[in-house]
Amino acid sequence: MESCIFCKIVNKELDAKIVFEDDTCIAFEDISPQAPVHILLIPKKHIESIDRIEKEDLKIVTHLIGKISEIARKRGIKSYRVVSNVGEESGQSVFHLHFHILGGRRMNWPPG
Repeated sequence: MESCIFCKIVNKELDAKIVFEDDTCIAFEDISPQAPVHILLIPKKHIESIDRIEKEDLKIVTHLIGKISEIARKRGIKSYRVVSNVGEESGQSVFHLHFHILGGRRMNWPPG
């Protein structure tokens, strides 16, 4: 999508502090961190959210899930939270599938 801010990061039209990248995904620091470590992991393919994942996207999503622990280890966090909001009411503000990797402090429960 042309106007998607995350697609612009994927296409190198916008700068981001990238912490990981491969052919399928890119991870970068959140510009408004909610924890000492706050990384966003996104697929390079535009997928709106978890509820818009198609059967042909499952390999991409599996790849993303597999990269989460690798990225967390590289950032030195052993305990972390992974969040993916779906829809405006849940807090999704960018409609491109993304996983928040949050760590570096104690997380409270329940969230929200």
